[in-house]
Amino acid sequence: MPTLHFPGKRPHLPPPATLRLESVVLGDDATYPPEDNRLLWGDNLALMAALMPQYEGRLSLIYADPPFFTNRRYRARVGRGEDSRQPHTWRLAEGYADRWASLDDYLAFLYPRLVLFHRLLAPHGTLYLHLDWHAAPYARVLLDEIFGPRRLVNEIVWVYHGPSPIRRAFNRKHDTILMYAKGDDYTFHADAVRVPYNPNTVATFKASPKAGFGKVPDLKRGKVPEDWWYFPVVARLHRERTGYPTQKPEALLERIILASSSPGDVVADFFCGSGTTAVVAARLGRRFVCADATQQAIHTARLRLMRAGAAFTVEAAEGLTVSPQPFPPAWQPRAAQEQVCLPPEALARAEGWEVGFVENGVFVSTAQAARPPRATTPPPACLPWKRHSRPWAVRLLALDGEMWQFQAPLEGGSIHKR
Repeated sequence: MPTLHFPGKRPHLPPPATLRLESVVLGDDATYPPEDNRLLWGDNLALMAALMPQYEGRLSLIYADPPFFTNRRYRARVGRGEDSRQPHTWRLAEGYADRWASLDDYLAFLYPRLVLFHRLLAPHGTLYLHLDWHAAPYARVLLDEIFGPRRLVNEIVWVYHGPSPIRRAFNRKHDTILMYAKGDDYTFHADAVRVPYNPNTVATFKASPKAGFGKVPDLKRGKVPEDWWYFPVVARLHRERTGYPTQKPEALLERIILASSSPGDVVADFFCGSGTTAVVAARLGRRFVCADATQQAIHTARLRLMRAGAAFTVEAAEGLTVSPQPFPPAWQPRAAQEQVCLPPEALARAEGWEVGFVENGVFVSTAQAARPPRATTPPPACLPWKRHSRPWAVRLLALDGEMWQFQAPLEGGSIHKR
């Protein structure tokens, strides 16, 4: 079997990260989050090393969307009400860098992570590795080495449309998703992802009894999709678009999660970016462990999960922290009639905000509100607060990652009923 050799190739397990619980978001049902609904900030190699005692051989599905070896720097859009046709007017923040000294350096980064993916997967688990023409051929050789060549289930092609500056080649408008199974008895729910037959196919079988050479499919049940998928890119999906670079559409992750996991399973994404995997997993009744190395990604994913009403925890590797700023005087919240309300000055800055309490340095969020992605209208001005035995606190999140926190004094922690 062919193998790749390059400097720095070693399946090393680094020292595990020390994780600090930063906040707990209780979600719409106000219950404590499932143990496995976790959003982790840090280098994923050290994070996976820290998760190994708890999760080795337990994850049902890993979706991985690492840097593609494009040697580009990606910025995140953090403005509101901007004209998408005028990029020079956009307000931008750091997204992530996909720059490498060489292909060897890139593969030395990717290889140990692929090894840990294999270790974390359950015997019935599946890996979906999402890349493009830059590095997918090399990754397939590495995965054949780690999983075994017989474990390749599909080489999926995601096809999409969009403008391209290319003039001396065919437009590159597809990504490659390599699907590898840990073992023979891998999860695949064919009926969960069936799609309707093409109307031309239906018409053909209705018109001629000889169509299909005597093999008549169940036209009402639909078919399992082929290994080429068409989904629009997020740039064309205004309701999903967060402004985070290279964000993937929810429909793509929905098909993957429905096919290769069951309700209650733990789904992981260690390059989670804007949080699409976590949002879709929560909606479909799966638990999730999602991580990213950048604060902007964790911030974007947190806001999306808040919009979805999900319950989850946010943890950070030791040394990574964003200390909330104190509320300016004009933002002073008020509390009455089992509600906490923010003034317009605070709401104008808020992409989302939370009411809760602080316990042992951890912000416990009991109610959340967030404006729709890229909306100019502010989030709701009031949130419920019914835990009168505790002094309440408010946390406000801006689109660019800034954070503010207000702590009510102990004597003002109760809310007066009128």
